[in-house]
Amino acid sequence: MNASTKYNALSVFCGSSIGNSPTYSALAYDLGQCLAKNKVTLVFGGSNVGLMGILSDSVIEAGGEAVGVYPSNTFSMDVSHKKLSKLHLVNSMHERKALMYELSDGAVALPGGFGTLEELTETLTWTQIGIHSLPTALLGPQIFWQSFVKFLDVAHTEGFIREQSRGLLKVATDPQDIFKVLDDSLDQINANMRNR
Repeated sequence: MNASTKYNALSVFCGSSIGNSPTYSALAYDLGQCLAKNKVTLVFGGSNVGLMGILSDSVIEAGGEAVGVYPSNTFSMDVSHKKLSKLHLVNSMHERKALMYELSDGAVALPGGFGTLEELTETLTWTQIGIHSLPTALLGPQIFWQSFVKFLDVAHTEGFIREQSRGLLKVATDPQDIFKVLDDSLDQINANMRNR
């Protein structure tokens, strides 16, 4: 099945910085190319800086659609991307995330900081409690995500994350694998719904 028939749009959470390694910029660029090639719309935070800027520029360069959701009352408009297919202006970070989820068929987290983790964990929480059903994946080098994945494993072992919830988040290191990994997450979501 062509990725574009299952995923029309993906929310991507990522840093407003580029990080200390060129690996992260290359990863964002390659994901942008992959999304455009598969005719999957990028939905993201709407900024032109950091990995967000590299990712969205890559999508646009390859002829794809990039949709930004930007909280105009929180950040300076100076860093909002000016060449997007569409830019939604919202009033708060909460509105930003809610609209991103509404516009998307899945979610991917690239390397980032507090904001990226907050968006990622809220997406998972909302799927866990049934507010939405977005397949979710981490994308990046193993060294970046391994401590976070280890935390999830420990939280599961210690009884704070159930088995079916732990299976919601999948990991890919190559953008070319992202749709397969999202499919695996979606399979877990569907299994959880059948067992409710």
